[in-house]
Amino acid sequence: MSKPAILVARAIFPEVLRRLESVFEVESNQDDHLFTPQELIQRLQGKAGALVTGSSRIDGAVLQACPDLRMVANMAVGYDNLDIPAMQAAGVLASNTPDVLTETTADFGWALMMATARRVTEAEHFLRAGKWNKWHYDLMSGADIHGSTLGILGMGRIGQAIARRAQGFGMQVMYHNRSRLSAEQEAQANQAQYVSKETLFRQADHIILVLPYSAASHHAVGEAELAMMKPTATLTNIARGGVVDDHALIVALRERRIAAAGLDVFENEPAFAQDFLTLENVVLTPHIASASVKTRRAMADCAADNLIAGLLNGQAKNPLW
Repeated sequence: MSKPAILVARAIFPEVLRRLESVFEVESNQDDHLFTPQELIQRLQGKAGALVTGSSRIDGAVLQACPDLRMVANMAVGYDNLDIPAMQAAGVLASNTPDVLTETTADFGWALMMATARRVTEAEHFLRAGKWNKWHYDLMSGADIHGSTLGILGMGRIGQAIARRAQGFGMQVMYHNRSRLSAEQEAQANQAQYVSKETLFRQADHIILVLPYSAASHHAVGEAELAMMKPTATLTNIARGGVVDDHALIVALRERRIAAAGLDVFENEPAFAQDFLTLENVVLTPHIASASVKTRRAMADCAADNLIAGLLNGQAKNPLW
């Protein structure tokens, strides 16, 4: 009996690729070429399954053009690249990789927030440019993390992991979410206080965005929200590009209406708004919140497990519908 054919749309760990090759007929992309939508359709011809990342959009047009497709495993926890209603209508299984990246992403959220508050990137650029020639009482003075108020927009697994870390810094934690956590969950998340979105933006000293991207959350942080923030406050986005109106944020940063921002995700990434590069009060990273070796390997393994289970047993381990 022939093996099902699959496409691995981006480069992955060779060990994971070999495991997939033991089960499937695999077309791989270890050169990591970014497929255009038409190229993706061409590569998916005759394929029963695909392992993809956020760079591969699976929508109605792709599904219509690829009638053999039965399963798509997304190597990410977010899945805004997958049109779930269209996949459900077409009977194409979908999965993501929750849980395995929660703690690593929370770690990075803290790293980015702290670098932003304490002006780490700006200070390094200052030093590398040879501008450090004396001590000064306010040289690169930033904002304290300890004893401040942390606001979390989006209180899923990662948001709760971020909140737990705040206990060691003596922070008050407030959050806004589509639904309130249970009293037990709030207690475990450093006694997090559920507040309105407006209260969060007006009162928090440091805001971290961890909400999933959808049509409903598009530009959830725009000019109005930024105008509510304290001029001393920072904004950190480890969620998804599109959650923040990047143009409005650039204006707010340029005019110093907020102190600083730390951004791991952007609208239209990797073709992000180049005006960010003209600003000193922003820390920029290339969508690496889950990028520890251990976690990225776990994500690849999880995606592979889903694809194997979905195609061989008809049920992914982490189904999205």
